[in-house]
Amino acid sequence: MSDHIFKQFDKELKALKDKLLLMAAKVEERLSDAIRALVQRDQELAKRTTESDRDINRLEMEVDELAVKMIALRQPAARDLRFITTALKIVTDLERCGDLAVNIAERAVALNEDEQLKPYIDLPKMAGEAQQLLKDALDAFVNGDADKATSVLERDQMVDDLFVQIFRELITYMMQDPRTITRAIGLIFVAKHLERVADHATNIAEQAIFLAKGKDVRHVHTT
Repeated sequence: MSDHIFKQFDKELKALKDKLLLMAAKVEERLSDAIRALVQRDQELAKRTTESDRDINRLEMEVDELAVKMIALRQPAARDLRFITTALKIVTDLERCGDLAVNIAERAVALNEDEQLKPYIDLPKMAGEAQQLLKDALDAFVNGDADKATSVLERDQMVDDLFVQIFRELITYMMQDPRTITRAIGLIFVAKHLERVADHATNIAEQAIFLAKGKDVRHVHTT
C-alpha cells in the first residue's frame, strides 16, 4: 500500500479504538447512574437512565460499520485483523452492558416506589467490582496487556461469590416475611444483572488475550 493509504488506515484504526473507548465510558457512566439511582433512591436519575442508551446503540452501529468497511477495503492482516475482528465482538458485550444498566435502572424505579427492604451495602460493592472488571478488561484490550486480562478472569469469582451471598440473604428475607418477596426479587434481579456485567467483562478479557497472544482462551480461562 502507498504511504497515503497506510496513513488513512492508521487514522481508521485510531477512530475505531476511540469509538470503543467512548462507548465503554458511556456504559460505565450508565452503570454508575443506575446503581446510584437505586442506593440514593433518586427516581429522576433512574428514569433518565432507562432512556439513555440510544447513544450507546448508535456507537455500536458506527463501530460495526467502520470495522466492516476496513476489512472490505483495507484487507488487514495479522494483528490489525485480530484487532478489528475482536472489536466487532467486544462492541456487542459493551452494548449488552448498556442494556443491563437500563434494566437495573428500571428495577430501581420500581424499588424506589416502595419502602427500602434493607440497607444497600453488598450491592454497591458488587457493582464496584463489576465496573472495575469491565474497565480493566477494556484497558487490557486497548493496551494489549494479557496479564491484566488474565487478572480479570481470576477476579470474576469475587463477583460470583457476592451474588451468591446477596441471593441467600434475600431468600432468607422472603422466607421470614412473604411481604418482602416483591422487593427481594427486584434486588435479586439487580444482583443478577451485575453478575452478567462481570461475565461480559470476562468475555472482553478473553478477547484481549487473543489480541495480545493470538491464543483463544474462551471456556478454559488459562493462558
